[in-house]
Amino acid sequence: MKWIDLSALNISNCVGCFGCWTKTPGRCVIRDDATRVYPLIAASDSVLYVSRIKYGGYDTIMKTMLERAIPVQQAFLRIVQGETHHVQRAVAPKQAVIVAYGDTSEEEQMLFRRLAERNARNMNFASHRVVFCRPDLVGQQVRKELTAWGIG
Repeated sequence: MKWIDLSALNISNCVGCFGCWTKTPGRCVIRDDATRVYPLIAASDSVLYVSRIKYGGYDTIMKTMLERAIPVQQAFLRIVQGETHHVQRAVAPKQAVIVAYGDTSEEEQMLFRRLAERNARNMNFASHRVVFCRPDLVGQQVRKELTAWGIG
């Protein structure tokens, strides 16, 4: 198991250059900490994402990391359940749990569930589950999820 605290890393915004598809296929041209993280995500068979919910989406650092993980996808497209998605580049199918926290409304939770579902199809999740909790219960919820995975 590998624990990564994104807030402790230097992760720049994606500049949309598509260099990871054309100049250096599979590798981002921006040389920062994200280049150590997205290969780990791609190779993992299980992921646990923890993110504050902002306006029905991921918090800034998680959204930035997910955008910077585009090198694990190819420039080619495929149709998945009637939607257009990228072909993955050696990405293991994975079980995903997303612990989402914050003072969220029912509408924000619904929006986030829809976002997570669409991300799941694009990120090769074999299955995913979203768990909402209050900010003061995040640590407890993470421990509960890890215990369910046999990690304690």
